Formats: sequence, C-alpha cells, structure tokens
Amino acid sequence: MGDKTLTRMDLSEAVFHEVGLSRNDSAQLVESVLNHISDALVRGEQVKISSFGTFSVREKSARVGRNPKTGQEVPIQPRRVLTFRPSHLMKDRVAAGNRS
Repeated sequence: MGDKTLTRMDLSEAVFHEVGLSRNDSAQLVESVLNHISDALVRGEQVKISSFGTFSVREKSARVGRNPKTGQEVPIQPRRVLTFRPSHLMKDRVAAGNRS
C-alpha cells in the first residue's frame, strides 16, 4: 500500500489543472463541495456520489462495552457515526489496483 495521503490541496491542484480555474477559485470550489457534503451529513441526510459511494449517518444506541485490558464493564453512550459504502464500481476499481 502507498503511504501517500490525498489532501484538500491535492484536490484543488487537480481542479486547477483539469478545469483551468485559478488556484484560488479551485480551492474555493473544493471547500464549497466539502462544506455541502458536511452540512448534508450533519442534517442526517445521505450523500450519494454516483460511481463512488454513499455516505450516511447512523444512530447507535447506548450499550455496555468491556475494557479489554481489565475486563471491566463500561457504559457506552448513544452516538451518531459516519459510515461509507463504496459503490460496486469503486470496489471493482480498488480490487483491480491490487492486482498490479
């Protein structure tokens, strides 16, 4: 596996080169898209990106967990968690990358 991480700056550079917007406009566009996605998730909406995957928020109820070190039971509070389900196309693309 590669140890490279794709950053916001990398995304805005890609928009700069692919679309031809200025670097500043490219960065603003990337920020705007990410803000729209974040805002929708905060509202509890699903975000589906065709051929990529679906982001959604799950409500997890309270439960009793166990500290693996001590074995002591610990209450876990109810919470909201972010989940991602990749599309079949994305799964296939990632799997094909493993064969190289």
